[in-house]
Amino acid sequence: MDHDHFIGQVQARAQLPSRGDAEGLTRATLETLGERIPEQVAMHLADQLPLEIGEHLRRTVTMGGVGTGERFGMDEFVRRVSDRGHLAEPNAVYGARVVFEVTGEATQGVLDKVRDTLPAELRPLIDAGSKGEMRT
Repeated sequence: MDHDHFIGQVQARAQLPSRGDAEGLTRATLETLGERIPEQVAMHLADQLPLEIGEHLRRTVTMGGVGTGERFGMDEFVRRVSDRGHLAEPNAVYGARVVFEVTGEATQGVLDKVRDTLPAELRPLIDAGSKGEMRT
């Protein structure tokens, strides 16, 4: 999946008004994920994504080691995505679900390995996808 298709899918599924909004949501979600997962996992996932999108995961790795598996739960994850994306928290939750769904499709199974590095509290963000309820 190339960059334009990825962002187009995020925009359509999250029902965002612009590609810029889809870019911002993708950046906010993946930068936050990059802070939460181990550095080597972030790099592996980034390598499977279009370069411009993978950079959001790499950015946290290169900023003084911040992306080395910092421990935080669902509330903090959502707060960070909300702050970075300038979104209300419910929109940040749904948007992150969309980004993870598209990321899963783009990486053909690599996101499952990422999911396994997360605590059970965060896994519903990856499992829920863009349809239906998020069960915790």
